[in-house]
Amino acid sequence: MSTLLASRTARRRGAAYVGLLVTSVLLLAISSNPLVQDLQHGVAFAFRPIQVAVDGVAGSVHSIFTTIAEIDGLRQENATLRDENERLAAEARAAAEIRRENELLTALLQLRNGLDYRTRGVSVIARESSEALRSVVIDRGTEDGIAVGQVAITAGGALVGRVSEVGPNFAHVVLISDSTSLVIGQLSSSVATGKVIGQLGGALIMQDVASGVEITVGEEVFTAGIELGGGIRSPYPKGLLIGRVVDVTRDPNEVVQTVFLEPAAPLDGLEYMLVITDYEGGLVGPIETGVPCEPTDGGTLPDSDQPCPSDGPTPRPSAR
Repeated sequence: MSTLLASRTARRRGAAYVGLLVTSVLLLAISSNPLVQDLQHGVAFAFRPIQVAVDGVAGSVHSIFTTIAEIDGLRQENATLRDENERLAAEARAAAEIRRENELLTALLQLRNGLDYRTRGVSVIARESSEALRSVVIDRGTEDGIAVGQVAITAGGALVGRVSEVGPNFAHVVLISDSTSLVIGQLSSSVATGKVIGQLGGALIMQDVASGVEITVGEEVFTAGIELGGGIRSPYPKGLLIGRVVDVTRDPNEVVQTVFLEPAAPLDGLEYMLVITDYEGGLVGPIETGVPCEPTDGGTLPDSDQPCPSDGPTPRPSAR
């Protein structure tokens, strides 16, 4: 039985093979016929637009997916570059700030090396700026040798002000732009002096300058550092830069003129400065006086710096 089934299967396979072979031969014979070839070319020509359209759609779809992939890659690349730019910008800002602080500290170091006084470097930790008070708070106090009355300066030898209050590790410095500040200034082009006082808004005014003195805009004004006999001298050392002339008011009916100054120190943006610790202004050494004296009205020096009359013998008029 099994032999019979195997024989039938072999005959079927042989018949199928023969059929396929005959069909192939017939197709080859037909395809070589010129009429059949023309028919194939016509069908291909008729379906060519459809094939082109299908190829175009397939290409467009592929292009769309490729573009989407490229856009996504560019987006990621832009995000990476943006983060890198932000990092570099932050580093550049930090480097610029370090460079600026280094320049400030270098200028103060050069100033310290050129001074004949001992100084203490300080940093500004607070500001008190209003119409009634213009001062700063520094990070050094009595523990570092800071005392009331000491003079504060900044780069270029520019005058800042004087210490008005001291704690163990802090001190208040009243700026020269404060309305209570008074400094005797001297013009660089002459020996003319005047009282430099602070004004509301931070301006400086130099008063009581002789009307005959020729003053030019841009001229510098320094501390006069006046020293008198009997152990009295100015609260400020001589030669500190106060400011520069920006305007002059002359009144032909007055014997004095008023000078407007721009402060040499950046009083509204102070960060670092030096405090002179070994200069003593005002009364220096004993003064022999019988009784306390009163300030002279209209004197050039501040009241605290005006000399008192000596208690020595009164000279008698010479005999004629």
